[in-house]
Amino acid sequence: MNGFAARRRLLAALAAWPSLPAAGQSAAVEPQGVRPAERRPKGSAPGQPVYPVVRRGVPLVFPRDFGAHPEYRTEWWYATGWLKVQGAVHAKAPPLGFQVTFFRSRPQVDTRNPSRFAARELVLAHVGLSDERQRSLVHDQRTARAGFDLAGSSTTDTDVWIDDWRFSRRPAGAGASRYIASIPGNRLGFELQLDSTQPLLLHGEAGFSQKGPLERQASYYYTQPHLAVSGRVVRDSVPLEVTGRAWLDHEWSSEILADGATGWDWIGINLDDGGALMAFRIRDRNGGTVYASGTWRSGAQGTAPRVRTFGPRSVVFEPQRTWRSARTGATWPVGMRVTVDAGSPDALTLDLEAMFDDQELDARASTGIVYWEGAVTARQQGRPIGRGYLELTGYHTAVVL
Repeated sequence: MNGFAARRRLLAALAAWPSLPAAGQSAAVEPQGVRPAERRPKGSAPGQPVYPVVRRGVPLVFPRDFGAHPEYRTEWWYATGWLKVQGAVHAKAPPLGFQVTFFRSRPQVDTRNPSRFAARELVLAHVGLSDERQRSLVHDQRTARAGFDLAGSSTTDTDVWIDDWRFSRRPAGAGASRYIASIPGNRLGFELQLDSTQPLLLHGEAGFSQKGPLERQASYYYTQPHLAVSGRVVRDSVPLEVTGRAWLDHEWSSEILADGATGWDWIGINLDDGGALMAFRIRDRNGGTVYASGTWRSGAQGTAPRVRTFGPRSVVFEPQRTWRSARTGATWPVGMRVTVDAGSPDALTLDLEAMFDDQELDARASTGIVYWEGAVTARQQGRPIGRGYLELTGYHTAVVL
């Protein structure tokens, strides 16, 4: 590393990062004169930020809401997917799973501090590659204080970066999007292009996604499913040309977890028929469900896709098999059965099969948590019907928000 790069990395170093969770239609006109309600965090002191409350009925407006929302406490852009290595020599190579996630956070620092070095916004990134052949997960992470052109996020469109790691969006005509994930690296690197093939999917009520029994425990949340992926992955200095299918979540909030909640289980599945399924449950310390929700969109069958949203009583997560990490001692339910529209004759039940068990990420050096983020195959009565990712938090230690 040359001296200039070393100084950049030194300036970008953080003192701390608050613990974070590791996601229709859109309105065309942004409401004028509407100021989001605010809520002071528990235990906050004068001078600390007051965060906006996520409110029902506020329309998402694009392209503005592709961008960052720095007044809110927490936000993330989260891309996951399955990749196939190209080339005759790799014709029989098993698939790869990938994750590229950028977070931003507005920490509880004194807003009266005039210093340019005050950590008014923090940026973090996690990347990971699940290799089925080697049954191993390679991952990396970065944290930085926003500012000085070393890290930041745009408020007008998706563009978030830490040093030379970047995730951005550009229009691709007719309402389509093209995302670029540029993560240079020799041990692990990505240069991926993710092109939209379907409209955005808004969760909850037009993007208002409730996460707890209280209405303020919510996020604004949308997904771009079935992204067509092309580009290159670098693994141990070996470049691999890849294609595949991905899922992108963008979510921002100020309060998610209810009192007593310790973590969550979440899935994002690209179904083989062109449909998409998102579901989550927030758990308490005894493994009970504090809150749950889901969104399903039907595949293309010659008619307009149907979108259905499921409430807490209609979404059920049932662990089927566990794996214990020798590194952290955490026990993860890596085999999960998920049912949406439970109790209905039209219930959809998926059995999730992990690509391999050890897809645990130790992010205590950045977000302060250990979580399981894994590529999974979705099966219905033993038949594969989709692929996606399963995220598990709170099984090592409780997530604090």
